[in-house]
Amino acid sequence: MKNGNDYFETLFTDMPDSLLGGSSLATMQDSLVNAVFDQSKKMIGNMVEFRELMMMYNCAMKTVKTKFDVLNTEFKVRHQRNPIKFIDTRLKRTSSIMEKMERNNITFSLENIEEHITDVAGIRVICSYLDDIYVIAKALTDQDDVTLITRKDYIANPKPNGYRSLHLIISIPVFFSEQIKQLKVEVQIRTIAMDFWASLEHQLKYKQENPNSEEISVELKECSEIISDTDTRMLKIRKKIESSSGKPTDEELLFEKLKKFDLPLE
Repeated sequence: MKNGNDYFETLFTDMPDSLLGGSSLATMQDSLVNAVFDQSKKMIGNMVEFRELMMMYNCAMKTVKTKFDVLNTEFKVRHQRNPIKFIDTRLKRTSSIMEKMERNNITFSLENIEEHITDVAGIRVICSYLDDIYVIAKALTDQDDVTLITRKDYIANPKPNGYRSLHLIISIPVFFSEQIKQLKVEVQIRTIAMDFWASLEHQLKYKQENPNSEEISVELKECSEIISDTDTRMLKIRKKIESSSGKPTDEELLFEKLKKFDLPLE
């Protein structure tokens, strides 16, 4: 069995001098090794930079989640009601980023990810009532360090399949040890019922081999209409309850303020 040097020697010895450019075997081997090393170094550097970019997006996601947590705590103390039931965060997988860029004929690069992919970092905010969605969205986008890039209201204008949610693409500054990075985050705000529907529709979307998929799509569309009606009715009922309470007396107002002392801040 030939060792590595014997293999290269045989390979290059059999080549005509014109192909080798008059270079010696040792020179050719050195050039090949250097080229492979340079390519590997570049690849490792790109991988490290990509990992750092994902870290930055993760931090942007945490920053936006903190903003929502702060707003929720404020509402709890001021109004004794949490508009946000829970928050989900999601960092897009590398394979999903690459697939999306390929679908849109975008060359894979760090610059293109930042420029063209707006949902690398994702936040899903689940609210109890319809009006909470818009109150929370406005409270977020009114903040000085939040830049609203796009707003798509799929509640007022549902998708053909029945999907409902408020989508925001925002940009925020994230402070690191040596730089301030402006990063995009996708925010989806919806009610509990809308989220329940979306989860089921997501299952169908990734199981297209289901023989009943067409029938299920029709049923889901019908459920979407029922959910929309239910969300609207629930909001009206809550407002009726609030309005029927009447104007509080001075003693009741004082009592309500005193009750806030007992509220946990987390």
